[in-house]
Amino acid sequence: MEPEQRPGDPGRQPTGSQHRPVGFEQRPVGFEQRPVGFDDWPYPAFVAHRGAGLLAPENTLAAMRHGYDFGYRMFEFDVKLSGDGVLVLMHDALVNRTTDGRGRVAGSSWAELAKLDAGAWHSPRFAGEPVPTLSRVATWLRANDCLANIEIKPCPGLETETGAAAAIEALALWHDAEVPPLLSSFSEAALEAARQLAPALPRALLLSRLPDDWLQRCRTLDCVALDANHRALDATTIERAHSEGLRVLAYTINEPARAALLREQGLDGVITDAVDIIGPTD
Repeated sequence: MEPEQRPGDPGRQPTGSQHRPVGFEQRPVGFEQRPVGFDDWPYPAFVAHRGAGLLAPENTLAAMRHGYDFGYRMFEFDVKLSGDGVLVLMHDALVNRTTDGRGRVAGSSWAELAKLDAGAWHSPRFAGEPVPTLSRVATWLRANDCLANIEIKPCPGLETETGAAAAIEALALWHDAEVPPLLSSFSEAALEAARQLAPALPRALLLSRLPDDWLQRCRTLDCVALDANHRALDATTIERAHSEGLRVLAYTINEPARAALLREQGLDGVITDAVDIIGPTD
């Protein structure tokens, strides 16, 4: 969830470049989804961060299955583009930390990324866990009646392309879903590209701290929510966001007492790694 620094039913596998330049209009036939706004907020109050990103290898289907077993039904995860334009789940610009490979995600083809082990770094139990595509994850989520918070996490220099690709792919993969995925990003360029291509998909602006113009930034991008570092939030900020028609989510809250306090202050969404000690119905 930080800015860029640091259960597996097979879905449709990508065969090539999946993104389109901004300005390319695509709407799946029969695309109809409920509008998401302040008074029609369909998302649960607790969201598993990167699947269950501490107890299992982050941004994998194994992590989502683990969060599911603890009762979670909404999952936050990071997507970025491979070198040949396939949307894959990965937080870092490099594959080094969370796979057995080396190098840039943007410098690797999907065929190369598909061969990596994305689980053994975490623990032997998860050895052999693959890097998933957004398509495969969408298949699993929808089959298990789960919701998605897609964090658009562009590789450096690919902000617009990644935002556009994520929007188009989300439209296609969730075109007949009752509840659309929530798109979020620290990259305002990525969110703007998503807004242009998929205005009906709800967006949330991610902020690690709150600048004076945070509200204007959310308005410019037609966001439905502010998604901020929990340390930047308090009752006054949450109340102001609500008064302006914005829901408020917070990352990454791993202390039950902190989650309870912010929920009492009106927080709409707790994004957490601690799926074993913070229950989805707390």
